[in-house]
Amino acid sequence: MMYKVKTMENKLITIQDAAKILGVNPRTLRRWDRKGKYAAKRHPINGYRLYNENDIKALLKKIENGESYD
Repeated sequence: MMYKVKTMENKLITIQDAAKILGVNPRTLRRWDRKGKYAAKRHPINGYRLYNENDIKALLKKIENGESYD
């Protein structure tokens, strides 16, 4: 399965970029992924965690509104 990194609706970002948007440490995202709270997609070759930028922004809105992100 190939990821479409360039399209706007499916733009995948690195864990570093996702952490910056959310204002958390990348270790927090890794922990959420391990615990199943917020799963990352994995790059098919190198296994790096990737996040959909729109999903991260939606998660940020939920966090800012005091909603649960589970």
